Order: sequence, then C-alpha cells, then structure tokens
Amino acid sequence: MTTSSHKVALITGASRGIGATLARRLAADGFAVAINYSSSARDAEALVAELTQSGASAIAVQADIAKADQVNALFKAVEQQLGNIDVLVNNAGILKPVPLAQTSDELYAQTFAINTQGVFNTLREAATRLNDGGRIINLSSTTLALNMPGYAIYNGTKAAVEAFTRVFAKELRGRQITVNAVAPGPVATELFLNGKTDEQIQTFANMPPLERLGQPEDIAGVVSFLAGKDGGWVNGQIVRANGGLA
Repeated sequence: MTTSSHKVALITGASRGIGATLARRLAADGFAVAINYSSSARDAEALVAELTQSGASAIAVQADIAKADQVNALFKAVEQQLGNIDVLVNNAGILKPVPLAQTSDELYAQTFAINTQGVFNTLREAATRLNDGGRIINLSSTTLALNMPGYAIYNGTKAAVEAFTRVFAKELRGRQITVNAVAPGPVATELFLNGKTDEQIQTFANMPPLERLGQPEDIAGVVSFLAGKDGGWVNGQIVRANGGLA
C-alpha cells in the first residue's frame, strides 16, 4: 500500500515495542510519522534517526497522554511540524497483571489514566482536529476474551476502549473518518517476554491454532490495512489479530 507522502500519522507510545514497528510500517507506507513517547526519549530519537535515514519524515514528541493539556500540546506540535493529522494510532498503554483484590488504588488509577483516559484525551482532540477522511485505530487486547486471572483491571480499561471505538465511529458521521480497534493476542515483544520462563512462553505460543506468538509485524500489517485505502469500508470494528486464539 502506498500513501501520498503528505499524509501524517500520530502514534502514541511509539518509541519501542509494537509502537515502534507501527511507526516503521506507516513510514514505509509513505506517511510522515509523529512518534509520541512519555519517558523513553533516547529510544524515540533513535527511531526518528532511523526513519529519517531511510528517507521518511519523522519527529518525536514527548507527552503524557493521561494529561489533557499535554495531549492538546502534542497535537499542536505535530500540526506545526508535519501538518494536520490524518491517522491517529492509540498504542500507548501499560499492563501490570495483579489479582483484583490485591490491586492498589495507585495501580488502578495509573492503569485507567493511561489506557483509558489517554485514549479519551486523544479521541476528544481528534474529533475537531483530524482531517476529514482520516483514520483512528485504537489498540485493545485479546485478553478481554480470555478472562485470565490477574487481568481484571487491564481488561476493564480495554473494554472501555472498545466501547469508545464503536460509539465514536458513529459520532463522527459526516466526516468520512473511520474508527476501529485492533486487539492483538500475545506478541513477542520485550515487554511480553521479560519475566517469563521458556515454558511459559511456549505455553502462550501453543495457544493459537497457528501455534506461534504474534510478531509486531503481524499487528503492523493490520494497522497498515486500516490506515490505508483498502481499509476504508471497515468502521466501528474490533479486529482480533491473534492467530485464532479467541
């Protein structure tokens, strides 16, 4: 898929992991890419350098998406440096599995602040600032379908994101903007692999009928489709990119 080079994509939490792969894919698709990060400045700048050297247009912009004023400033910075935004990818999120009864007030608040409030903040900005004909792609999770112990709070944040996705798609009637979500299964990123034994990793890999972990590129391909011309008739949907896990 080739997109005209003037189109601009903003990806939250894009300094590493799936977000960095999404940035590489959308840059390869011809988008000018804004890489949002919260604290990983070195990773974000290294990714910008990598993309720039490959001929892409890319910038890094620091912002805590849980804070509305910083999200407003994020959109302004992207508009000033790259132009009005065509594609918003809500990738930023945290996952700290803890049984519900053992979850502290602080962890509950932090998880909802980033995973849910953060998406709310960017969607609210996008409602008036995204170009007509644009695309919004939220990241959910297949953990919603698995109901695994320890994931109650995280699942709650992603259930809200999926609800936002379905309703917001209808609220943007008349703008020709699509709003969808991608719900990955286990993906072989540093975040996922850290702290797990080889046996645990293999157990996750065997769960889908395709018998492997997802790769960041698997998710990037789905996001690329939704962001591109061929995804234009898909709207208000949750795409479960998980190898058939659920």
